Amino acid sequence: MSVSDPTPVDPYAEVPSFWRTQKEGVWAGVVALFTAVLAVLSFPPFKMPEFAYAMLVPGIVWAYRRPRLKLFAWTMFGAQAVAWTILLGWLHHVTWLGLLLLGPLVGAWVGSWYLAAWWAMPRIVGRFTPVRMLAMLGLAGTWVVIEWSRAWLLGGFPWLPLAASQWERASILQIAAYTGAVGVSFVLVAMNLGFAAYAHRLFFEGASGLRRRSQEFLLALFLLLVCLSIQVQEMFNRVHFTVPLGRIAFVQPDIPQEVKWDPAKEPGILEVLEKTTLSAALVHPDLILWPEAVTPRAVKDEADVRRWTEALAARTGAPLLLGSVAWEGSGPAGMRGYNGAFLVDPKSGLQPAYYAKRRLVPFGEFVPFRPVLGWLNKFVEIGEGDFTPGDSAQPLIVRLRGAAISFGPLICYEDTYPLLARTSTVAGADVLTVLTNNGWFGEGGAAYQHAAHSVLRAVETRRPVLRCGNAGWSGWIDEFGGIRAVLTRQGDGPVQTKAGVADGTIYFRGAAAVNVTRDQRWVGRSSYYVEHGDWFPVVSLGLALFGFVLLKTGPSLRPGSKETGDPS
Repeated sequence: MSVSDPTPVDPYAEVPSFWRTQKEGVWAGVVALFTAVLAVLSFPPFKMPEFAYAMLVPGIVWAYRRPRLKLFAWTMFGAQAVAWTILLGWLHHVTWLGLLLLGPLVGAWVGSWYLAAWWAMPRIVGRFTPVRMLAMLGLAGTWVVIEWSRAWLLGGFPWLPLAASQWERASILQIAAYTGAVGVSFVLVAMNLGFAAYAHRLFFEGASGLRRRSQEFLLALFLLLVCLSIQVQEMFNRVHFTVPLGRIAFVQPDIPQEVKWDPAKEPGILEVLEKTTLSAALVHPDLILWPEAVTPRAVKDEADVRRWTEALAARTGAPLLLGSVAWEGSGPAGMRGYNGAFLVDPKSGLQPAYYAKRRLVPFGEFVPFRPVLGWLNKFVEIGEGDFTPGDSAQPLIVRLRGAAISFGPLICYEDTYPLLARTSTVAGADVLTVLTNNGWFGEGGAAYQHAAHSVLRAVETRRPVLRCGNAGWSGWIDEFGGIRAVLTRQGDGPVQTKAGVADGTIYFRGAAAVNVTRDQRWVGRSSYYVEHGDWFPVVSLGLALFGFVLLKTGPSLRPGSKETGDPS
């Protein structure tokens, strides 16, 4: 530079700022942190379901900014892997290896949706309003397809769909009676896309005046209002349609898992069952519920266990619906074990018909691909050898107050599968009954996460759901997903039954009875979802394909262009 050159010299001109060189890394770190935190806090046991309306926003906004695919993919997969490993953290009580494999696997499965967002979001900017809105519906539909696939692909693990985050917000859940729970997830994803579109328009597109509004956000609000309108319609004058079902007693024996299958501990287990059951009988219930696999030996096949159980039912004067195991068959094929639900009548004893669990827990009740993986043992020993899945949804008939009521049992985590609850309802179930043993998973969030699925099944089928756990969560959920009673205990005080998750712990040994009612408008009537099944994922797939084709082949418009300005 000459002496006469008036241009000042900036000594820092060739020293790039930290933001200029590291902005992609900063974006990645911030997005990963907020994505993981919001995802974890959206689900139970945390009571922050409103975060589910924004848990996808950081990743969506970043996708608008056209980050490098490799960086974006690894960031979002990593955030989801961390989030799901935390959400499934209770699994470490059974197997650390299973947790460290399953958490990242589910995270990658769910996180694959972000690849669609990465491709679509930059192509949405500047398009005509109908194109943007259809693309948004297509992305929400993509989420539904991915979530739906978790119920059956690779054996299925539908734990914690996005809709489960709203298990204590029945107002948004009612659309599930028409679409299944995936419809709720669709609306939540649409809300996330709407918030992200609004944020991008305000902070990155420099929109002003009327152009500051986001039609995507308005569409999402409309979908949310549809859910709320169904809630208002279903709840109007509801009290006039309430009819009694019966007084149901829930027994939580709280048998520790390390002694459950120990023959030496059998007398103590039977003593606990007898004591808690007789205490429940003091209030003269119409039915007593025991949890999954509660007897130390098979009630159907062991004569002494059967006589003991029948004598106890006779003493209570009430039918007993319980979980136990059964062994069938002989000869070259050998014995087949079933994890079942059985009914004991106080007068006629154990009933011959029983329900056999249809969805078994891999590495808990059986080893998948036994010819190849035969060298592996089950993580938890539930009975001896592998169980056999049942093939019938036929309900068990119980007489309550002179009326024959059909109970559709679901054992363990079967209530996480919408199809099983639906087929039980199609088979004639008036009430769904979940018998489970969450004692394997400690006293963390597993029981609350599990109970969230029962809320979804209640709304989908319009059937009351009665849940009985070994040590919790036990209670009653009505046809509209309302948590009407939960068994809790404060210190050493008496067992309480309160609506919602009341003060105190759900993890305890004890029993209590609840007066259960039904909505007579749904007695003998099926919901739209029960009648038509999983039609909404098919529609969602169509929306996804149409939205992506539209973005791929449609004209590229930019706001402000005289030739192709956005008319909205």
